[in-house]
Amino acid sequence: MTTRYRCTLLRAGTFRLDAGNMFGLIPRVVWSRVVTPDERNRVTLQHNCLLLERADEPSTSDLISAPTSVAERAGRTGVAALPAPKLVLLETGTGDKLDEASRELFAMEARSVLTALDEVGCDPGAIGAVVCSHLHFDHAGSLTRLVRPGERADWTGPASSFAASRAEHGVKLSFPGASLITQRREWDDALANRSVMTRTYFADHLLPMRERMSELVRLIESPPPFGPGTTPDRGDAPLPQHARETEVMPGVFVFRVPGHTWGQQATRFTDDRGRSVVFVPDVMPTAWHVGQAYSLGYDVEPYTSMISRTWLLAEACEHGWVLMLNHEPGHPFFTVRKNGKGWYELEKA
Repeated sequence: MTTRYRCTLLRAGTFRLDAGNMFGLIPRVVWSRVVTPDERNRVTLQHNCLLLERADEPSTSDLISAPTSVAERAGRTGVAALPAPKLVLLETGTGDKLDEASRELFAMEARSVLTALDEVGCDPGAIGAVVCSHLHFDHAGSLTRLVRPGERADWTGPASSFAASRAEHGVKLSFPGASLITQRREWDDALANRSVMTRTYFADHLLPMRERMSELVRLIESPPPFGPGTTPDRGDAPLPQHARETEVMPGVFVFRVPGHTWGQQATRFTDDRGRSVVFVPDVMPTAWHVGQAYSLGYDVEPYTSMISRTWLLAEACEHGWVLMLNHEPGHPFFTVRKNGKGWYELEKA
């Protein structure tokens, strides 16, 4: 029987990014038909996160892989496995650590995923796993938070900033009972800062995790959608879904959607209504990006993003997936159908 999850949309705050970068090679005369930028040529986006809660009680036989040191502390000596968590968080957003100059640059709303969790009555300490699509600041920044008065820092070091350099500061783990689940390729690239952006992987959300890596980080090695050394054409189908998905806990699967980063992943689960829901990262961050060539200026490989978006839409249409778009500022849940012109269109779900 497929494990099902109740999902709650968490709005972790609006922010704005440069419209030219958001639409890549698409000219303004085209993209301005669907969105109007502000006076600084920025478009409004949202940090969308999902809280998953198992619709059934986890069984003692439901195990997930875990670092050996964690398993040993749980009394499972020699067995790197732990009971599957009841609560799972997909994505974390930027968080609260950026300085005011950086927040003003992006017109960031004064809230985070912790604000959203508090609004739905969820204790961050109760979350057992956090799945991040990739580790850019606006997706993984809230893995840590600023130290509050009277607290002791879990880590002290360089503070994240897009403006002038800042003094060191102390941070706490936002989800102290959770393991981070991300692709090994993404983790390696993040630590090496392999990105077209000079500042997007920050020490204060990555190094606290690395320092306790054996306790906190689960690295996944899902197969790429196409074989090694393959340069796919636009219409090429990837490897079958079952061959490239990785089940990271009962009923929760991740698969790679490269292009924005090489190790970017999407997450698929079954909701309590029996629908297959896919959390879509920056391969298609908003409904504006449904077009084939609508890759981001931030992508490490725009062509690969286009190919990933093509097969993702084709599979969503074929399998009846509900797509949740991670930066969509409006209603973020969509189904996909053919538009009669050789491409696809989104319909609100």
